[in-house]
Amino acid sequence: MESEDEFDMHDANDDDNDEDFYSGGDDDAAASMDSDDAGVADYEFIDNDSDDSNDAASHRYQQNYTVLTEADICQHQEEDITKISTVLSISRAAASILLRYYNWSVSKVHDEWFADEEKVRKTVGLPEKPVIEYRNAKELNCGICFDTYLCEEMHAAACGHPFCDSCWAGYIGTAINDGPGCLILRCPDPSCGAVVFQDMINELASNEDREKYSRYFIRSYVEDNRKTKWCPAPGCDYAIDFIVGSGSYDVTCRCSYSFCWNCTEEAHRPVDCGTVAKWILKNSAESENMNWILANSKPCPKCKRPIEKNQGCMHITCTPPCKFEFCWLCLGAWSEHGERTGGFYACNRYETAKQEGVYDEAEKRREMAKNSLERYTHYYERWATNQSSRQKALADLQQMQTVHLEKLSDIQCQPESQLKFITEAWLQIVECRRVLKWTYAYGYYLPEHEHAKRQFFEYLQGEAESGLERLHQCAEKELQVYLNEEDPPKDFNEFRTKLAGLTSVTRNYFENLVRALENGLSDVDSIGASSKTANSKSLGGASSKGRGGRGKATTSRSSSSNRNIDDSVHWSCEHCTFANVRSATVCQMCQQRR
Repeated sequence: MESEDEFDMHDANDDDNDEDFYSGGDDDAAASMDSDDAGVADYEFIDNDSDDSNDAASHRYQQNYTVLTEADICQHQEEDITKISTVLSISRAAASILLRYYNWSVSKVHDEWFADEEKVRKTVGLPEKPVIEYRNAKELNCGICFDTYLCEEMHAAACGHPFCDSCWAGYIGTAINDGPGCLILRCPDPSCGAVVFQDMINELASNEDREKYSRYFIRSYVEDNRKTKWCPAPGCDYAIDFIVGSGSYDVTCRCSYSFCWNCTEEAHRPVDCGTVAKWILKNSAESENMNWILANSKPCPKCKRPIEKNQGCMHITCTPPCKFEFCWLCLGAWSEHGERTGGFYACNRYETAKQEGVYDEAEKRREMAKNSLERYTHYYERWATNQSSRQKALADLQQMQTVHLEKLSDIQCQPESQLKFITEAWLQIVECRRVLKWTYAYGYYLPEHEHAKRQFFEYLQGEAESGLERLHQCAEKELQVYLNEEDPPKDFNEFRTKLAGLTSVTRNYFENLVRALENGLSDVDSIGASSKTANSKSLGGASSKGRGGRGKATTSRSSSSNRNIDDSVHWSCEHCTFANVRSATVCQMCQQRR
């Protein structure tokens, strides 16, 4: 039995390494340590060297993607051009033309060239020798302006068709001003498809046009390359070189903006790109306006203008120029109403017609629209609230890093490196707010008839959200007390332990939530046999027999943490594994009694 648990734990660790989404890389670091060291790392932030964690995170980033500056892009271009030029024994100018034509894919160039070199030359426009040669001529006619010039005043592409420098400059300038198509510029002769090399463009174009061409050339490496994309953040000039098929698409640029490399929307794991696209479209669509009008208004029987009734009696008067008076309930003319129909606040005609089923379809349609609108509003409000909370948390994080950490360091007489646990808590809050925001989009599109999955999802989401709220309150409210102190408070180490523990436990909650959603809530079987008790054990880490391998891995780390806690100073909560001070009788994280 023991060996089976160990086997499952190793499997879970492997999965965690592949799919963990937290930027801190705690689980990756834990996988490289033994279980005892991993448990201590969850709580004891005093002795941790921040440089080690940064190195681990940097190594993990390099495995998935690389952030490229303009200098990096130029270096990659030069390396690829050199490879092609050396292997194919062609000039660097010809190599750059081939790479641009085949979207900067070195392997594609090699495959096509060695499969049929003649076909590639003809397609791309690289003739082996000039089509026209004027060896002994002193003067030549320009094929555009038809004037006669000395040979020194003429230039030709690889094909040999001569044109004067003035016509070349105009032709090149027009092509560059037309856009990136100038990167595959052809000979001006209508019957010729020879390409114009970059060295000729640099020689004949104006300084402004040369600068534009250079910008197009650099951008082509990113925009034509299927492995590279620009960071979509406004004003950012970095690019992301991504290893396709390496797992999560969430990347973080050097400008601190996180986005999905696949769809270039903001980072949205664990929700897939299709759901995000539908949600964004729904938020901007006019259909919700029509749903609101249908659910909360009725058309005037005369002019059909929608009217909203939010208070008062059933006597409605349409706005000018219509001014038609009618009954809100049955939409009949008010002239036919009065005390005999129920007065101003009722309509027996409507009640009679309703009993006869006259208004069933209209009422049903209005009720469906109202329910749909209320459901959408429920999810959208919470989605937007977490978005604004995340923006506020980002601002608080920046203020913490620039102002409060230095102030707290002076108060506590400790270096800022000893206060990194506060920054880690705020980074966790920012990340969890992002994840929680997108879970509401996931919940909106979760089918209504899958009751077991919906119940499981709402439970996981609720547990994660409550944990996040506790962490956020601790980092925001309780920390403020220590910032207002003038002398070092004696209980600051207890606060350190509490905040670090809340950070660790909240991370566990969200890891379980993300894994469950990415697996399509597969822990719930077709008959809804999953129980809240089993999930609670898996989330809290109170039992070594969690749901699936992942739960076992998390539990093993938590159990390891418990073994390393000094019993003379702390006691471990059986519900959430939080390390409480010995004097506490109630868990500071989950409020459960000892």
